[in-house]
Amino acid sequence: MDYKNSGVDIEAGYKSVELMKKHVKETMRPEVLGGLGGFSGAFSLASIKDMEDPVLLSGTDGCGTKVKLAFIMDKHDTIGIDAVAMCVNDVACAGGEPLFFLDYIACGKNYPEKIATIVSGVAEGCKQSGCALVGGETAEHPGLMPEDEYDLAGFAVGVVDRKDIITGEGLKDGDVLIGMASTGVHSNGFSLVRKIFKMDKETLNTYHEELGTTLGEALLAPTRIYVKALKAVKDAGVTVKACSHITGGGFYENIPRMLIDGKRAVVEKNSYPVPPIFKMMAREGNVEEQMMYNTYNMGLGMIVAVDLADVDKTMEAMKSAGDTPYVVGKIIDGEKGVDLV
Repeated sequence: MDYKNSGVDIEAGYKSVELMKKHVKETMRPEVLGGLGGFSGAFSLASIKDMEDPVLLSGTDGCGTKVKLAFIMDKHDTIGIDAVAMCVNDVACAGGEPLFFLDYIACGKNYPEKIATIVSGVAEGCKQSGCALVGGETAEHPGLMPEDEYDLAGFAVGVVDRKDIITGEGLKDGDVLIGMASTGVHSNGFSLVRKIFKMDKETLNTYHEELGTTLGEALLAPTRIYVKALKAVKDAGVTVKACSHITGGGFYENIPRMLIDGKRAVVEKNSYPVPPIFKMMAREGNVEEQMMYNTYNMGLGMIVAVDLADVDKTMEAMKSAGDTPYVVGKIIDGEKGVDLV
């Protein structure tokens, strides 16, 4: 009897690491010390010494049941982008620069090529956000998970000068809300998605004219990473007064999180185009509009509040980073919360 007989293949683990090394290497920053394979990832903080009062920010998240679609479609090269996006967008939402990332993959059986493909997506997300993939863990769970299944989660650490933390302080009546377009459903609400649509290859591989792609491709589209756009806004000299990453809980849960007491957000539903996938989900699942906005991003993945005088500068900065911004509402005096009109 040996470990392999029990369902854990150490050699497969070694092979996975070798196959993923080239992807990990592409994410390296000068601050990373040592290579892959150490007991911990090392990252020099020498470059943040110029900050008056550096503050570390952290974020951890996963992809939820979106991984189920990756299993069915046998497509594993983008789900890692989602894991990174969910973490680094939260760090950027507070005004921070993501520095490094660690991933955790739990699987029923370690198929080295599949694991390396998943990690290639993680590395792509790290490249999009400018953070280094300094380590991770692949855990084989025989008997606990089906052999073909896995779960993926991650953890990001970033930094911000205390004076630059986005807190919502300074919000005033008349400030403008600017939303950046999402790529689709992103990584939240997939348990409802899986109730609306039949989860099999035939359904997911069916092309839909209104989507311009297959249902599966539309649903699996990786979460947009907004790190570069928010950095571009900061570099343009704009003060972002408040920021909200629209994730699980949609507009109704996430927008109030960016507000301070005595300030209310008003969002105009017709101020931007709602992607076809959401209209299709509402129709096919008979999901009420209020529930859609309370579950999904509805086409806006990140919303910021800026001074009226900074609107044009903010929009231009976001566009320069490759994002699509819309003026979607305003801040008013009132009870903390959000109105969709």
